[in-house]
Amino acid sequence: MRRILTFLLLALAGCNTTVSKQEMSSVEYGPAPARYKEEILSYLRLRLADPKDAIVDIRTEPKQLFQRKTALREQQHGWGVCVWVNDKNRRGVFEGFYPMSFVLRDEKIVAVNGGPDDSGVVGTRYAREQCAQLGAPFVQLR
Repeated sequence: MRRILTFLLLALAGCNTTVSKQEMSSVEYGPAPARYKEEILSYLRLRLADPKDAIVDIRTEPKQLFQRKTALREQQHGWGVCVWVNDKNRRGVFEGFYPMSFVLRDEKIVAVNGGPDDSGVVGTRYAREQCAQLGAPFVQLR
């Protein structure tokens, strides 16, 4: 188990997620999404443990976002939005906020980092980095 954890940490450390201006300009982002809030909330309603009581804080307006291909993630591009979520666990207790980043193109979500479907070390790291890049660095709120 310790070897697996060490391997994962080394793999994660080796993922360069820095994006150049040339990479950013190499793709077509399309128009900024107008209904991004509805799309994100609809996505979360299907995945949160308690969507009625969950606190969903959409922290940024859509901004162009390019996610470089790494060993752990596919390349994605579109309009990025940072969201902080505080959902109840299975015992009905709020556990604190966590970050998520959404990538939208043509009014649809094409990638999600962090959250219920992607809550491991990699997803959380991408969500934190992308939220910071989008202008909403994640700080733990209670």
